[in-house]
Amino acid sequence: MLAGRLLAFVLGFSLLGAVPAQADEPPVMEVHANGAIFHRAVCAHNPGPGVTRCFARVRTDSVGNLLAGKTATSRTSIPSGYGPADLRRAYAISASGNASTIVAVVDAYGYPNASADLAVYRAQYGLPPCTTANGCLIIMDQNSATHLPSYSAGWAQEQALDLDMVSAMCPNCRIMLVQAASANTSSLATAVTTAIAKGASVVSNSYGGSETGTQSSSAAFSHSGVAITASAGDSGYGASFPASAPGVIAVGGTTLSPANNARGWSETAWSGSGSGCSAVYAKPVWQTDKLCAKRMETDISAVGDPYSGVAVYGPTGRAQNSAWMVFGGTSVGAPLIGGIYGATGARPNAAAKIWVSRAALNDITSGNNGSCGGTYFCTAAIGYDGPTGNGTPWGTGAF
Repeated sequence: MLAGRLLAFVLGFSLLGAVPAQADEPPVMEVHANGAIFHRAVCAHNPGPGVTRCFARVRTDSVGNLLAGKTATSRTSIPSGYGPADLRRAYAISASGNASTIVAVVDAYGYPNASADLAVYRAQYGLPPCTTANGCLIIMDQNSATHLPSYSAGWAQEQALDLDMVSAMCPNCRIMLVQAASANTSSLATAVTTAIAKGASVVSNSYGGSETGTQSSSAAFSHSGVAITASAGDSGYGASFPASAPGVIAVGGTTLSPANNARGWSETAWSGSGSGCSAVYAKPVWQTDKLCAKRMETDISAVGDPYSGVAVYGPTGRAQNSAWMVFGGTSVGAPLIGGIYGATGARPNAAAKIWVSRAALNDITSGNNGSCGGTYFCTAAIGYDGPTGNGTPWGTGAF
């Protein structure tokens, strides 16, 4: 069934229509054994100094129009892309968390249909309801008030992805969505601080930008006893902030495929995953790689390649109409890993724990995300490497 679903990624889509692109790049063609696919960023590249962009990528046709993420069978219509059962099986996660844990999602701008869209996703996969009405989903602005910011299609798509991935990995957790007033690093840092002040013990951040001028915001991303995840990037080799902040769990991306092996899955480094040696931040004491004198990115990884993307229900564009789509990018990994932290309930020294628990992870040993002289900075290898960190989850032992 999984192999058929993966093939549907290549062949089984229908056009949603000519939705205006939210980013400033044409779609990227990615060639795999089963054929070529196209995907594009949902947030604009190069937003400027002190400004971040989200790292979600959505499957499209060859000119950038979104594709309907549904495949039809003779009896039912199911979303394309990996769903919660697939992801939990791939990473051997059985824990479901409980309502005493709040996992926060921090993003920029507004998303008025967040609760309604999340309800569709969770109902599709038989997850318990999590809405603003029943108190499971909490939505606030960066200052913990209800003056929610204006809608941004790309960032709203990012939020849909994040909410769905937290739900997939921690279906019984409460979720807090904190919407920053803008994509400025300072606004997002304020939102992170607010999330923690309001009770979040896990905070997911699926965005990043240049390290330049970020020192004044870095403290917001380091809190004792709070697991703070950040996506490593979606444009290949190169460090970004806040993934390079010393207190963050930096999450890279992989290509995840069903396989005829003992695990039932195979993974390689995704070519778009970010990684790199920070030019700004000191090396944490728990990082033990040899060639980078400062903070090395990443620490851990999860599925990120849009080819092996995840099912998401969310807005298709500026009109806020919602549909099923397939997403990738390291924006998948930050909330997915954050959800696992929520499900396990164990968070003290979270990043350090990953580095001393490598035996509890799947070591990813092939693939690369750029050119770095053959070093582990951008080339997957036995043991630690930049694109995939110490590996991908295999149960909760590293959490």
